[in-house]
Amino acid sequence: LSLRRTRRLAGVLTTIPTTLLSLASSGAVLLTQPVDPTTPPMLGIDPVYLYAAATLACGGLGYLVGPSIGTFFWNVVHKRDRKNVEAMDSVFWSKIERNRVDPSRQTMQNRLPDFYGEKIASIPQYRQWLRDQAAFRRKTSHGVRDDLTQ
Repeated sequence: LSLRRTRRLAGVLTTIPTTLLSLASSGAVLLTQPVDPTTPPMLGIDPVYLYAAATLACGGLGYLVGPSIGTFFWNVVHKRDRKNVEAMDSVFWSKIERNRVDPSRQTMQNRLPDFYGEKIASIPQYRQWLRDQAAFRRKTSHGVRDDLTQ
């Protein structure tokens, strides 16, 4: 689980530079475009606003690509551990799939606990996740009122 945590951390930490790099590079290209006042609007929007929106969209794309790049670098650094982590992950995901609750039973008052088990980084957290799943299952099968009276 500690290797899994470092892989996730690598993905999260690379999100910051990829977002900033994509914002800076797209801003350098798009926001320096000359805009003539006689230029007709594109898609009914002033070009300045369109360039700013495209810059923000590139920043969002950098945010989404960051975890993939971080996982790639983690795989390069941990080549010999990669197969073991993948094998352990497949066992872990099978346990998660077997023990997680039905998401269609979610309501506004009874929110679904961590469905994919993304926050699990240790055995005690896994046990807490199992307890949360069981509590959700009890609430949905017997009603919230019955769970509060115990």
